[in-house]
Amino acid sequence: MKPEPDKVKHVAVIGAGTIGSAWATLFLAKGLEVTVYDPAADCESRVRSFIDNALPALKRLGLDDNANCEKLRFVDDPAAAVADVDFVQESGPEQLQAKRDLFAKLETTLPAETIVASSTSGLMPSALRDGRIKPERFLVGHPFNPPHLIPLVEVVGGPDADPAIIDWTVAFYTRLGKKPIRIDKEMPGHVANRMQVALYREAVHLVLEGVATPADVDAAIAYGPGLRWAVMGPHALHELAGGGGGMRHQLEHIGPGMEVWWNDLGRPDITPDTIDKLVDAYQAGKPPSVQELAAERDRLLLALLETLGAARRTDDEAVE
Repeated sequence: MKPEPDKVKHVAVIGAGTIGSAWATLFLAKGLEVTVYDPAADCESRVRSFIDNALPALKRLGLDDNANCEKLRFVDDPAAAVADVDFVQESGPEQLQAKRDLFAKLETTLPAETIVASSTSGLMPSALRDGRIKPERFLVGHPFNPPHLIPLVEVVGGPDADPAIIDWTVAFYTRLGKKPIRIDKEMPGHVANRMQVALYREAVHLVLEGVATPADVDAAIAYGPGLRWAVMGPHALHELAGGGGGMRHQLEHIGPGMEVWWNDLGRPDITPDTIDKLVDAYQAGKPPSVQELAAERDRLLLALLETLGAARRTDDEAVE
């Protein structure tokens, strides 16, 4: 019998690339015991290095009283990793058959009630769990990178999902300080990535058409709508923009013009020529290194999360 979400003590991380390492870091920070499996020879050194680099940020956000890096262990067999755990977060390669083969191995030792959530960014649960003995316990728990900082997790159960399993998973992620959302109908790419890709398609189009440089396209988001999107989503913002008339007034007022814009949005193909043009245009702006960008992203994310967290706690206290 699986424990209540707030009583989970031991989890497994299957696949320890960037996403899996971040999950392991978060689980440890929340006081859980973590068993990690990854076939790479340097798995343990990479994961421990990631944790060492990420923990200072999580300390600023607040560690659980039971947080302890000694609760981390590594095994060389995926079946052994899940034999006695309360929850499994799978973050292996984004390949359907590879995940199916992995799940078949896990099933040989997986406790009867343990849920397996895949971090897949686009595969659908109905495809992932095909052929499983208890398919309803295999679902999608897709984080947003970097998972140890970004709160969003998309929970996708797919057709014939068990509502109790979805409820349990949402409650477990909430206990970790995440912001889980329920995806009621499975689609390739889920929700956040579909919206992200739609935006990026137009960002590519604008650069290829010579409308603006990559740096200015990025600035158009980071210093404009991106700031609003950090606190409210597009539907709430349209409700707000409509004033007393709300979303209905806004859509009736600007809808025709907006429709003209989206009918004019680009549909570029990601060809070798497109890639060359984008990379050349981006590098022409002499951008920071990948390492510098990652450090800047995490520094600003941390400051934003601290600010938003403090503001929301103040709002909650005012309501109480």
